[in-house]
Amino acid sequence: MWVYLNDRFVQKEHAHVSVFDHGFLYGDGVYETLRVYGGRVLLWKRHLARLHRSCELIGLELPIADDAWLPIFGELLARNTLQNAGLRVTISRGEGELGIDPRLCARPTVVVMAKPLVEYTEPQREQGVTLHLASIRRNPELAQSPQIKAISFLNNILAKQEAARVGADDALMLNMDRELTECTASNIFFVKHQCLYTPAVECGILQGVTRDMVMELAVEQEISVEEGRYRIEDLFQADECFITNTGFEIMPVSKIGDCQIGLGKAGPLTSALLRAFKANMTQYLGPCLMSSNG
Repeated sequence: MWVYLNDRFVQKEHAHVSVFDHGFLYGDGVYETLRVYGGRVLLWKRHLARLHRSCELIGLELPIADDAWLPIFGELLARNTLQNAGLRVTISRGEGELGIDPRLCARPTVVVMAKPLVEYTEPQREQGVTLHLASIRRNPELAQSPQIKAISFLNNILAKQEAARVGADDALMLNMDRELTECTASNIFFVKHQCLYTPAVECGILQGVTRDMVMELAVEQEISVEEGRYRIEDLFQADECFITNTGFEIMPVSKIGDCQIGLGKAGPLTSALLRAFKANMTQYLGPCLMSSNG
C-alpha cells in the first residue's frame, strides 16, 4: 500500500511520523474521510470546505493548495490500483518540542491514505445495525466545537467501547441536556408518519456531508424534513431509523438497546432514500481522477 506523507508517496512500511508530532502527543489535528466511486470523489467541494473550516477553527494553516488535492488523490489511487476506495486525509499540527503550545510546531504533517471499499450485501442493508444508548455524553459545544472534525476522538471511542461491551454495533450519544446528537461516526435520522427528523446542528453534532446530501434528496423526493431537538423517546416511537456517513452511505437501524425500531429492519422510506442516493449520485461526483487506461 502506498501512502502520501507530506510531499512524497511512500510504501506504508516507510510511512513514519515522529514521536514528537503533536497529533500523536496531544491529538492536535483534523481529518476528513472521502469516498471514491469509479475514480471520482463524492462531494469533494463540500469535504474541502469542511476541512478548511476545521483548520480555521483550530488555527491551523492548510498546507496544500485547493487545486493540488485531486492530483494527489489520483496518483494515490493509481499507485494502489484502486478505482473505488475510501480516502482519509489527516493533518496534524506537526512535529515540535514537548508542550501543548501550537507555536512549537514549524509545519503541519499531512497524511493521505487509501483503502478498498467495504461493500455491504443486500441482507446487511436490509437488516441494518443495532445501537446502544451510551452513558458517555457528547462533548459540549463550549468545550470543543463539534464542527471541528478533530483527530482527538476519545469521547467517541469511550462510547464505542461501551457499545461493544453489550454486543451492539455502535453507540448513540446524547448531549448534556439528554437530547439526541449522533453516533460515534455517523449522523442519525428517524421517520414518523412519513416525515424525516434529524437532530439540529445546535444539539452538538458534526454537520455531516452525507447528512446534508440525504436531506437534499429527501426534499427532491417530496419527503418532509425537520431538524430539531429530540429525546430518546422520539426514537423509540419512530417508524424507521437510519444512520449516515461517508463509508456506508445510508444504514438502517433495527434496534436501540432492547427496543425494536419499526419492523426491526429497513423501512420503506429508508429504502427509498438509499435508492435515490444511488440513482442521483452522478450529480454529486467530482471529475475523474484516473487516466483512461488506469
